Amino acid sequence: MKLDTIHSKILNLLQKNARISNTEIARQVGISSPAVAERIKKMEDLGIISDYLTKVDHNALGYGLRALITVRAFMGRLKPFLHQIKFYKEVINCYRITGNENIVMEVVFENQQHLEKFIDELISYGETKTQIILSNVVAHNPIDKV
Repeated sequence: MKLDTIHSKILNLLQKNARISNTEIARQVGISSPAVAERIKKMEDLGIISDYLTKVDHNALGYGLRALITVRAFMGRLKPFLHQIKFYKEVINCYRITGNENIVMEVVFENQQHLEKFIDELISYGETKTQIILSNVVAHNPIDKV
């Protein structure tokens, strides 16, 4: 499916606020509410829209420290790592990547001691590198070009 300008505007609005009403979307993009619902349904059916997510403020939950951690897995330790990482509540995102490291993760912690304990658990799987996140420059990358 080729996205037209209206589809792109609808996606942008939904990315900014997944709870926005079809009526409000219709008002902002200049088509009827039923037409908006039809376009959204079509994009869902095609897999362009796959989920509606809730953004969580981890800082408000007591996780004031965020980090990016890369792992270069030891020989034979990647598969066990990939299984185990799913059980760590601290991991927000985890990606397999190319390059010298195998994994990059976005992780949240209560404090430095929590981070240290987490790294101590990871080192049995491979070499780690940690970068503390200072701020979020871009929260998302909405589609604005068709």
